[in-house]
This record gives sequence, structure tokens and C-alpha cells, in this order.
Amino acid sequence: MHLFSGVLPFRSGLRFILVLASAAVLLSACATHVPAPPYVDTPIDRYYLVGPGDNVSIIVWGNPELSMAVPVRPDGKLTTPLVEDLPASSRTPTQLARDIEQELSTYIRDPVVTVVVTGFVGPFDQQVRVIGEATQPRALQYREFMTVMDVMIEVGGLTDFAAGNRATIVRTVDGEEKEYRVRLDDLVNGGDISANVQMLPGDVLVIPESFF
Repeated sequence: MHLFSGVLPFRSGLRFILVLASAAVLLSACATHVPAPPYVDTPIDRYYLVGPGDNVSIIVWGNPELSMAVPVRPDGKLTTPLVEDLPASSRTPTQLARDIEQELSTYIRDPVVTVVVTGFVGPFDQQVRVIGEATQPRALQYREFMTVMDVMIEVGGLTDFAAGNRATIVRTVDGEEKEYRVRLDDLVNGGDISANVQMLPGDVLVIPESFF
């Protein structure tokens, strides 16, 4: 009795170890089928686009009573004195200034307007979103030449439960969603700079939880 009672726990423990090893091999095999993100040559002349949640300072030269700082509403529009419900989202600050000038020209002769963005959120499709096992998952405004290292700094790194090397970037390419592998453990915890990859506007960084 004592012999068999010792063998059974041993076999159960061995079976558990084999299951874990098989799962690790399977997860590793799945990861290798997801390609790393390719480098994309982004245009140098990118312009910032205003988005819902941005704060903009509107300066109407010679008319201080019309100059003020206003937020862009969730519907992408803004309202100032003499200008109501003007679409602002996905416009550059310069384009928005010309639109306001056109609206004001009904009341003011040759208005001159300058728009300065003071709080940056940007349009939805210009953001980088981080979900899953980041310390502070959230949406970030894309910055020129942004990399996954920049993103990890912004969100405070990985949690203790993150499976960083199984992280993926979900990216829309020619209207189709594609998934790319990212080695966040190697980058954040191992200091492997070769694991640093380019981010693009609209990317979603998905960081799964480790199973064990």
C-alpha cells in the first residue's frame, strides 16, 4: 500500500509537469506564426489633426472679446462667440483657423484668426491604444517616430502577470486588420533593443495575461 500510494502522487505530478510543458510548446509555436511588424516609411510632412477632447486657444486679432480657449466636444465640434457648432475634428489647426475666419466674416471685416492646440488628444484613428496587462492601460496620442518602447514608458511597463513576449499589435492595413508579434518581455525586462518596433497611428497593443 505504501509503495503504490507514493507512486500515484508522483505520476500525478509528472502528468502536471508534462501538461505545462506541452502548453508552453504550444504557445511558443503559436507565437512564431505571428509575424513581427514591418517597417513603414511614414510621411515626414504629417500634420497634427484636432480631435474630440482637445483644448484649443482661438485668437481673433483685434477682437479680444472673441478670443478664448475652448474644448472640442465629444461630437468633434466647438462653439465660440458668433461661431456655433463648427466641425473641428480631423482638421489641422490652420484649417480650423480658416474655417473660423469664414464664419466670422459674416460679422467682421477681414478677420484674422490663429488656432493653438494646448491639450492633445487627437482623432480616434490617430491614437495608440494599449489594453491588457500594462500597468496603466490607456489611449495615447500618436507622436512622430513613436516606438513600442515609448508606449511602454507612457503606460508604466508590464504588470507581474503579463505574458510580454506574446503581446501583439493589431493594425489596419488597406482596410484589413492584421496582427503582429511583439517581444515586450525581451525589450522591457531583458533590455533587448532589437525588440523595439515602430508604432503607427491607430495601432492597438494587446498584452495578454500569463497562464502560469
